[in-house]
Amino acid sequence: MVRMPTTRILPMTEKTVADIDWTPLLAQSFHPSPVAWEDQVVYFLLPDRFSNNDERDYLDINGNHVHRGSAAKFNPATDKDSLGDPEGENTWRDAGGKYVGGTLKGLTSKIGYLKRLGVTAIWVGPIFKQVAFQETYHGYGVQDFLDVEERFGTREHLRTMVDTAHSHGIYVILDIILNHSGNVFTYKGNENPSYTGQTYEVAGYNDKHGKPTIPYGEVDLDHFPQTYPDGAVWPAELQQSSGFTRKGSIQDWDKYPEYLEGDFFDLKDINIGPESIEGFKPTLSLGVLCQAYKFWIAYADIDGFRIDSVKHMGDGPTRYFASVIHEFTTSIGKENYLLVGEVTGGRLCAINTVETTGIDAALGIDDVQDKLENLIKGFRNPREYFDLFRNSLEASHSSHTWFRNKVVTMIDDHDQVRKGPNKARFCATNQGPTYVVAAVALNLCTLGIPCIYYGTEQNLDGSGGSDQYIREAFFGGEFGAFRSRNKHCFVETTATYIEVAKVAAIRRNTMALRRGRQYLREISGDGVSFGVPVKFGDSRMQAVVAWSRIFAEEEVLCAVNTDFEAFRDAWVTVDAVLQAEAEVLECVYSTEGAQIGGEAKVEGRNGRAAFLRVPPGGFVIYK
Repeated sequence: MVRMPTTRILPMTEKTVADIDWTPLLAQSFHPSPVAWEDQVVYFLLPDRFSNNDERDYLDINGNHVHRGSAAKFNPATDKDSLGDPEGENTWRDAGGKYVGGTLKGLTSKIGYLKRLGVTAIWVGPIFKQVAFQETYHGYGVQDFLDVEERFGTREHLRTMVDTAHSHGIYVILDIILNHSGNVFTYKGNENPSYTGQTYEVAGYNDKHGKPTIPYGEVDLDHFPQTYPDGAVWPAELQQSSGFTRKGSIQDWDKYPEYLEGDFFDLKDINIGPESIEGFKPTLSLGVLCQAYKFWIAYADIDGFRIDSVKHMGDGPTRYFASVIHEFTTSIGKENYLLVGEVTGGRLCAINTVETTGIDAALGIDDVQDKLENLIKGFRNPREYFDLFRNSLEASHSSHTWFRNKVVTMIDDHDQVRKGPNKARFCATNQGPTYVVAAVALNLCTLGIPCIYYGTEQNLDGSGGSDQYIREAFFGGEFGAFRSRNKHCFVETTATYIEVAKVAAIRRNTMALRRGRQYLREISGDGVSFGVPVKFGDSRMQAVVAWSRIFAEEEVLCAVNTDFEAFRDAWVTVDAVLQAEAEVLECVYSTEGAQIGGEAKVEGRNGRAAFLRVPPGGFVIYK
């Protein structure tokens, strides 16, 4: 259902949350939530890096060719590594640390590209107004929580993007931040002191040039008119002197209470309240942020939030925010509003955070991403990945289906905390392009809410010593993908795009692949001795890895081949109750198209087993 406003809302920016006029906002009808988020295929992008609406030779929303625009389609034969001399390489590299020109209008123009890929939900990086004097293109340096960064567009552009997505069956998840603002003030005597536990004095709020010329505390615009819109922090209620912790930058990211109270480098930690849930009372700052984010839900009809840095917020503030947002969204008819939190660290931390705070799911779980990426390349034992979803004393749950909709899974992302300073997309290392379809298929067809990071479907291969190298400009510009310039990657004829779309379509039409129970299957080369594949020593595991998804008495059998050089054959165990001897399973998908439609006969081996042949570095589905 597309939202139909009863009253046109003027694109005015409020300076305080008290200025918000809720009457026209709440007089609208809102797009309903999905029945189940695990049914969705999420696509994550950064607005600055996705599209600037100036590409040519791509397909528009309706599938028509677009011939206008300055950026031509990327051609790997001529455009890859085409920067020329070292000076050209330096110019390209420098461009990656700045805004490169992606916009909300550009994103809107590519809704068709995403829909045809099989995407049903877009996770959009932060769109809020950033500090004026820094190049925080990533969106996490917010200066005004009630306005859109002008380099991305306007409030109306956001609304148009969301409405367009909804009309094409795509939900929108907005990336938000409660833990910190941008670099909105300067400490007295030291621009960026380290955390010691003490509270530092503040020289003043920063003006649009980054100078602390504005007194710290609630700003009087009559005396300091230059403060709005580019100085201090907004909405104005956040300007109170107690609004920030003022403890300096974190040095030990796991030390309590430093990781809760400290700044993220020069991003200033907001005082959102104590960690403890017992007797928790929200600070004024947390209450203001709750109102601001309720505003964006109502104004733009957002379907979910990805909450940044949940580990650094503490359970008390997170639980309060989750309660406020869930109550508000339920009241306007969004009964299954998604709150997914970034919880860096292991699975146990994520489980405890989700259960304690009432958020709906977690992402950024390093052991999930690491094992997903490295299983497909043969560097992890299959059990290491599949056991993440099994019954566990850590999880304190009797069924592994708890993980079905509580974990967002992905192979690539925008910061790769788990890799330290050595950032690298999946396709940058270890035969990544050979495996990428199988990797995305493994992601799509195992438990969790699957997410594709922009560009994975086009084999983007960025790598380097900072985040910018895995945040290429998909539309080209000065920091184009594959070390190119002014060449876009919205190409729907590449093999990876086509195959990912096929797998996503099968998932969309197969309940078992979205909601089914999951079982890692034993295999055999001779049909007699069965076992789960195991990696030995430092060598790459070369084997068929197979699993079943079972729902309502339907079994769907999937398998990948970690050997990128040769076909692999294996007897694969299936459910002995659901599959009768001599029954036939049909191949409904293979990365080797000639196999589709082929049959695998079930025999009485190891209970029941079927003989599969899996292409090199490939993937198959039988049902």
